[in-house]
Formats: sequence, C-alpha cells, structure tokens
Amino acid sequence: FFCWAGNMKFVALLSGGKDSIYATLLALRHGHELVCCAHLAPRRRRLSSSQDNDHHDDEDLEEESYMYQTAGSEAVRLQVEECMGLPFYVREIRGKSRNTSLVYEERGHDEVEDLFHLLQTVQKSHPEIEAVSSGAILSTYQRTRIEHVCQRLRLTSLSYLWRMSSQRALLDGILDDGGIEAVLVRVACPPGLLPQKHLNRNLRCLRDDGTLDDLHGRWGMHPAGEGGEYETLVVDCPALFRFGRLKLEEVVVVC
Repeated sequence: FFCWAGNMKFVALLSGGKDSIYATLLALRHGHELVCCAHLAPRRRRLSSSQDNDHHDDEDLEEESYMYQTAGSEAVRLQVEECMGLPFYVREIRGKSRNTSLVYEERGHDEVEDLFHLLQTVQKSHPEIEAVSSGAILSTYQRTRIEHVCQRLRLTSLSYLWRMSSQRALLDGILDDGGIEAVLVRVACPPGLLPQKHLNRNLRCLRDDGTLDDLHGRWGMHPAGEGGEYETLVVDCPALFRFGRLKLEEVVVVC
C-alpha cells in the first residue's frame, strides 16, 4: 500500500514528533494535497499518593502505547490548528495492545482499532480523502497495522520514510532538508540520554555538538531515535508551520 504517485488528497497522521512531520512534508513534495491532520491522544489515568508515594495526589499520567507516541500529545492541536491552519481530528486511545504479533488481525479493544475509528471519522467529514501519511521508518509492527487499517477503509498508505537511507543521513534529512526544529520530550536511553540533562534540549544542537554521534559510538544508540531512545516535539517547520511556531514557556521535567 505504498504509493509514489501524485495528486491524492491525504490526511496526515501526526504524533507531534519529527518523523510524522517530515513524512507529511515529503508527501506534499511528491504532489499530494494535504487536507487535514489526525492524532491519537493518550488516555489519562489518575494516580493517587496511596498508589505511588513518589507522585502527587491525583497526578495525571499517560498510558503507554506500543503503537503511538504519547509524549507531547497536548501540543499537537496547536501545531495543526494554530501553526498549520488545518482541520484537526483527535481520538483518545481507548484500546490496549492486545495483538502484538507482526501480522495484525482485527481484534476488539485493540489500540489499532482506535486508528480505524479515527480515520473513519475523518472520512465522514472529508470523503475526498484517498490516502494517509505516517512517519513509520523501521517499525514493521507499526507499518503493517497502518496498512491493515488503510486496506479496510480503502485508503492508500503513504510511508515515504520507510527504510529511508542510513541512520545519520535520516536525521540530517529531517533537520536540514526538512528544516525541522524539535526538542526532546521523552528519553529512554540510560546511561546515554538522561531526563535531567537532555529533556527539552534542541535536537539540532545535540546533533551539532556531537552528543548523538558520541552516544551512537559508545552505546549503539540510533542517532534518529528509531530504537525508542528518545521522542521529540516539533516546534517549527517553516514549510508547514506557515502561521507561527510553538513556544514552550514552561517546562517540567518528570523522571
């Protein structure tokens, strides 16, 4: 369900991170027309001090997902509506990762079905949409599930980043070719990337000062974070953010 032809109207499946934003940009460059954007938001759960003494009473926590990036989710609406000036569709992730095999089979209450219902809602408002862009790069788990949903909805999956070039060339393409400015909103690579030290750091700066190359050499970390080492939030992409950029006025680091 890959497509390299042009002239299709598409919805961009955005996580808020660098991959999905760059994939959207590449879809536009290949001649497709962006109609709207869609996002799957994490379900918030409440955690009281009786459950975990390290957290404050009634603190909001994001539920983890095998399929979707959840960090920075609250900023995606601003990216789309304020910075891009496009219609935005969002659905809370209600399912769990119940089918974790590489070959996906439709199963009720699986989080993949949330994607199906989200895109179904988009189709009702925009019946002209023919395709879906996503930022899948190395995850066969993610790609095959997106394709499964697209097949059921008779949509074409646009995956322009799939297996794209080498590790460092991919990062350079996102930052230099895409002109993307992004900050780290989640890290999971000790002893390399540390929350207190690297969260909210600019990704371009971490590349330019040699931090990412050093971690790749010492620990084998994927420079573009495709092994889950970090997740990002895009604050600017001039080719897409025509009406402004995100400004993070207050940042709280949670370890």
